[in-house]
Amino acid sequence: MIDHLVYATPDVDATVRDLAQSLGVEAVPGGRHLGYGTRNALLSLGSSYLEIIGPDSGQPRPISGYWYGIENIGAARLITWTARVEHIERVAAHAHVSGYSPGDVHNVFRETPEGDRLSWRLTLPTMAGNGLIPNLIEWDDGCPHPAETSPGGVELRELIGYHPSPDTIRPMLEALRVDLEMRVGDIPRLVASLDSPQGPFELS
Repeated sequence: MIDHLVYATPDVDATVRDLAQSLGVEAVPGGRHLGYGTRNALLSLGSSYLEIIGPDSGQPRPISGYWYGIENIGAARLITWTARVEHIERVAAHAHVSGYSPGDVHNVFRETPEGDRLSWRLTLPTMAGNGLIPNLIEWDDGCPHPAETSPGGVELRELIGYHPSPDTIRPMLEALRVDLEMRVGDIPRLVASLDSPQGPFELS
């Protein structure tokens, strides 16, 4: 199940403004990923949500670099997605024995602008398949899901992955037990089709 789409940008505020003009709905600040050097803004897409993520000027740049290689992004783009699962350790273990290792499961949290702390478990982003392979997430019990607390009005109609050789991607998706429609394309990329108050919109 799609938990959220990751829209990476070098400038969160500017991207929020640009998307609000295109979609007719403005994302709200989600909070800071302390220790990882990033912050985000969030917009509900129905049962999933859009995470606009970029560097947080109030934090030092991590020695190991930002998630998703954000330091190398010159313009906002849909860089990857995250799949919501139950029993994340089991799913990760199954994937490992099936030929794809999503990495270790980590405890992660975000500090909201109101000072609350939201927590979840996550396989850290690997950008496998140029972002076509998701990392996994399982929200902690009692943690409100951003799809329910972020501004609404935009719906995700479909998410499609493109790759010159889709058959190289499908086994990794199957190992994770997640679904993503794959089509042949010149370069690896994700395309999300959205319905918004301003009409249909394609995010890539």
